[in-house]
Amino acid sequence: MTNNKQPTTNNQQPTTNNQSPMTTFYVNPGTGSDRAIGSANSPFKTLTRALQQVTAGTTISLAVGTYNTASGERFPLIIPAGVIVLGNEPSKGKGIVIVGNGQYSSQTFASQNITLLLNSGSQLRGVTVTNPAQRGTGVWIESTKPIVTNNTLTRCGREGIFVTGTAKPIIMDNQLLENASSGIFIVRNSKGEILRNVCQKTGYGIAISDSAAPLVADNKFIDNNTGIFLSRSAKPVMRHNRIENNTNGGLVITGDSRPDLGGTQDPAGNIFLNNGKVDIQNNTSLTLISVGNQINPSKISGSIKLDASQVAVPVTIQTQFNDLGNHWAARFIQALVERNLLSGFPDGTFRPEASITRAEYGAMIAKTFELPRQVGASSGTFRDIVDNFWAKDAIIKAANMGFISGFPDGTFRPGQNLTRTQALVSVVNGLGLKGGNQNILLAYTDRAQIPSYATEAIATATQRNLVVNHPQADKLEPMRNITRAEVAALIYQALVSTGEAGAIAVPQLVNPHPYIPSFTDIKDHWAADFIRRLGSLNLVGGYPDGTFKPDILLNRAQYAAIVVKVFNPTPIRPPVQFIDIPADFWAAAAIQDAYRGGFLSGFPDQTFQPQQSLRRVELITSLTHGLSFPNGEENILEIYEDRDNIPTYAKSTVAAATKAGIIVNYPTLARLEPKRAATRAEAATFLYQALVKRGRLNAIVSPYIVVSC
Repeated sequence: MTNNKQPTTNNQQPTTNNQSPMTTFYVNPGTGSDRAIGSANSPFKTLTRALQQVTAGTTISLAVGTYNTASGERFPLIIPAGVIVLGNEPSKGKGIVIVGNGQYSSQTFASQNITLLLNSGSQLRGVTVTNPAQRGTGVWIESTKPIVTNNTLTRCGREGIFVTGTAKPIIMDNQLLENASSGIFIVRNSKGEILRNVCQKTGYGIAISDSAAPLVADNKFIDNNTGIFLSRSAKPVMRHNRIENNTNGGLVITGDSRPDLGGTQDPAGNIFLNNGKVDIQNNTSLTLISVGNQINPSKISGSIKLDASQVAVPVTIQTQFNDLGNHWAARFIQALVERNLLSGFPDGTFRPEASITRAEYGAMIAKTFELPRQVGASSGTFRDIVDNFWAKDAIIKAANMGFISGFPDGTFRPGQNLTRTQALVSVVNGLGLKGGNQNILLAYTDRAQIPSYATEAIATATQRNLVVNHPQADKLEPMRNITRAEVAALIYQALVSTGEAGAIAVPQLVNPHPYIPSFTDIKDHWAADFIRRLGSLNLVGGYPDGTFKPDILLNRAQYAAIVVKVFNPTPIRPPVQFIDIPADFWAAAAIQDAYRGGFLSGFPDQTFQPQQSLRRVELITSLTHGLSFPNGEENILEIYEDRDNIPTYAKSTVAAATKAGIIVNYPTLARLEPKRAATRAEAATFLYQALVKRGRLNAIVSPYIVVSC
């Protein structure tokens, strides 16, 4: 979205999540009655009653209260296909408590004591679930594809969530606390995605058995007996998990299990910290490969091969320096020493916390990089650098490469200490890096201290994984003198960015991951992941106050500006003059480019109508035509319950877009709402999916993406 233009006044009113004519039943265990009609003003008393009334596409909205046998519930509660049970997602179900258990005859595990059973396409969002029975399970998922997100599963007699059969659930952003046996148990031939959950204070944080092969990514397994336990032939893919403070072990592997712990082209990025007995215990006969994980090799048991270029060296490493010990930057320092790019002092110290002078920094840069002279770079001649100064040649070389420059008075001031801001700006300039999205600076709690001249460079450094902050990753301290240890980390990350070194996984690295908040008003928004990722690539922008305003409507001019920025379309037809677009109109060039590229057209009266809201069907048609998606069979439209609202002229293009996988429907997957005006958030999600289709971006897991098969 354009950063320099506000949407017109008549588009400032946000849409609401209730504008869709979906079916919603309301339940309130305190004030409701099961003889009521289930409306907001006349809610049911029990979830049991609401479940008897639902059809696919129904949402059941739960009020604060306790849902148990005393309030009239009958367990187990079975959530039918396509039904959403919705509590309070931002609070992860605080105060909306489902407590109880009943017998369920499992096809794969005989009789079980469970609280909830989820069918395919069902969703459980924003509730707290407890099964106090001795062998009780909170949520049972068997050979289905439900979504479980933003819930709290706690104090269950066995596990919070059990996944079995051929299930492929999406389990994300949940808290699983103090469950007796495990937070999540996955068995048989299940797959699915386990994302961004916290499993804490239980036996196993997650247990995976049989031939189950889920993706386990971005989770925290903390303060358990064992963080992750694998048995039989389990084959999970593990990425970017934090496994910390588990009493007996971080990851225990038994049977013939074979976890994917990274490869040379895909380092895993798991972090193992302070686990009691072992970080990884491999009890199998197989040799496992670990790439890109932070592991202390002294806390590995069994046959595990550590890829030297990707895996962090021990937390306490052996170096020739007597003052490093378990210093947080020891890995970076040792890696540069081994490349003969760093050295210490005659007394055997490295002095990692000492400040570094501009001359010392210039010498380090000159030794590390061999780059051509930059056009417009400093000559390296400074009036306070005499001919016999020890770092003269290095300063000249670093200046010629564009890493450093002098002051307006012609001096270099070699003895002056370097600040963190100066070091980051230096590396960005020297490597010629561009394109930082300043919204990413919201990741830093002290971003207000960043000098205005350095904001773009530091945003670029953050986006390129150059920034390493200790002890807090979200605290930049831009005006503090940089230490020798911090310079070592920065230079190593610069080598990583140029492909000359392998990544080292450390918690101090500021990762411009899509979860970094790029706008202040999207934290719990349904489209947050799409917006963040586009924002991090500078493909969409926000407002001067740091907001994105995801729910305001989008007009045709604004959309033209977006689509041109994202796709930079090649002209396929000659320009045209629209009578309502003056030459000085802010989006005139973008409108012309969008028209010539086939994304937008005008009206028969030769107008473009730039202030007119863009309808969802027009958004779909624009992307289908502009990107030349192949035609889809119109019978694919049967997946939409409101398909009769699709204009006849657009049916083939909507079918093509559906087949291409670019349609995102919120809050009800089966409702296209083609004639409703599109919001900024919806435009962002459609654009993101189009980029995924073209192979430019990786897919995002979302329950609102329409899948045609």
